[in-house]
Amino acid sequence: MRIATWNINGLNARLDYLRHWLDARRPDVVGLQELKMVDDRVPHEALAEAGYRVLTHGQKSWNGVAVLSRGPMEPVQVGLPGQEDLGARLLTAEGDDLVFTTVYCPNGKHLGHVDYGRKLEWFEALGEHVAQRHDPNKPYVLAGDFNTVPEALDSWNEERFAGDIFHTEAERQRLSALLDWGLVDLFRHLHPNRQEFSWWDYRGGAFYRKQGLRIDFLLATAQVAERTTAAVIDRDFRKKVDGLTASDHAPVYADLG
Repeated sequence: MRIATWNINGLNARLDYLRHWLDARRPDVVGLQELKMVDDRVPHEALAEAGYRVLTHGQKSWNGVAVLSRGPMEPVQVGLPGQEDLGARLLTAEGDDLVFTTVYCPNGKHLGHVDYGRKLEWFEALGEHVAQRHDPNKPYVLAGDFNTVPEALDSWNEERFAGDIFHTEAERQRLSALLDWGLVDLFRHLHPNRQEFSWWDYRGGAFYRKQGLRIDFLLATAQVAERTTAAVIDRDFRKKVDGLTASDHAPVYADLG
């Protein structure tokens, strides 16, 4: 089984690119973020042609999350309770003995912005929701764009950015709380010392200069982690493909035995 997460940065703009990736990698379950699209505009027919069912929690122009699956899955949670004002950022689906949540965590903008405090509150609400609704002893995946760099290894320049947005102790502590509850970072689990990134700014040639951040994760309970045979940041799909422009995020996928 192959599970994946990807901040697509606009489903309308990236549909052909997404289909190319789906054909190439054939994941079984994918969490998407930043659809920037309302639910009734989602191209179900085009994605069905690629072999995928689609569940969405969309929003016009901003945010929006989706779960794509090759087998049947049912929605069990739409939206993060108590955090609706921050938009469509969480969707949980269940099927094939797996509960799968896709999240698009708030960016926070900068430390002096009101959105930074709201980001921390959103993370706290997420931790409470996961602890209340899920079981660390069962197969569960929390996937998405967390807009937080877990540790120095995950930043291209920790010395420069330490204490700044994405790199603060407050953000890192809230992400760590999810791991303390019982989740495992699948990429870091298999690659404890490897520096790879999942996001690069479009500007300044950041991708080719290797100036990125690892902020997109597949977090999973021990039952899933024990089955994980590969965890990949799919860097090739941060490049143009057949003239199609990529998202500023790379897909991340893991294979389960």
